[in-house]
Amino acid sequence: MAVSYKHLWKVLIDKDMKKKDLEAVAGVSHYTLNKMTKDENVMTEIIERICLSLDVIPD
Repeated sequence: MAVSYKHLWKVLIDKDMKKKDLEAVAGVSHYTLNKMTKDENVMTEIIERICLSLDVIPD
């Protein structure tokens, strides 16, 4: 199953945030966001941390 983070990037745009802001708020590394930019898999704990910090649910 292919992974896509398009919805996440849209949420960042809607919240007027940059990836660097997400790094700080969610406590994720630059390396992890690079993986997500390439639509590569990341651990579910990372997804959960991002969702909690952005107040969204994963879909």
